Amino acid sequence: MLACGLGLMAMPAVAEDAVQPAGVVELFTSQGCSSCPPADAALKTLIDDGKVVALSYHVDYWNYLGWADTLASKDNTARQYAYAKMFGRSGVYTPQAVLNGRDHINGADLDGINNRLSAMNSAGKGLAVPVSASVSKDEIDIKIGGGNGKANVVVVYFNREQLVDVKKGENSGKKISYWHSVRDIQTIGMWDGKPASFVLPASILNEGENGGCAVLLQKMKDSETPGAIVGATTVMADNTAN
Repeated sequence: MLACGLGLMAMPAVAEDAVQPAGVVELFTSQGCSSCPPADAALKTLIDDGKVVALSYHVDYWNYLGWADTLASKDNTARQYAYAKMFGRSGVYTPQAVLNGRDHINGADLDGINNRLSAMNSAGKGLAVPVSASVSKDEIDIKIGGGNGKANVVVVYFNREQLVDVKKGENSGKKISYWHSVRDIQTIGMWDGKPASFVLPASILNEGENGGCAVLLQKMKDSETPGAIVGATTVMADNTAN
């Protein structure tokens, strides 16, 4: 995750009346993986349902199979390996869905994803800190409520939908729609348990195709290893947030 120099500022604030999502689903996927299209479709179902923050991170380690994923980045791959370190795993796989930064499951297992998120909420491992974001004129206003501990404020920029014609590799000949594909990840500040707000330029939403971003309040195991996500929201270029 990269530091962000976007002229943001932090100040006391309260996340007022924000509708909190049921969880965060981070899908690690690849256009070169034959097992991934069902998981990509499952993520679309979660997005349509509108109850979770759903993100698709395209990784680059399957490119050697003959098709270079057009949405992949080294940063996405690095984030998945950082999660593997946190989970105590020696390797990574696709399709992998990471839930609230706490657990992982096959990304095509839609029922399993929903059941585990529900169990996390019941066990007090859901999104306990209110987070909201809205577009006002030329600014994105981010508000975070109070809670316990410290966490990074991470902004994940994504493209809402992209149709890709895969011409080589395991999915050769398929035209696949990808939703909420991540194009950049930035840490914009720290949260210390007190209500706070951050301001970003709204122009960043238009840097991709059908742009949007997710705000993740994520604790860290150490300086390089992500941990539990305790709050989250999304905001789109058309000023719709959840």
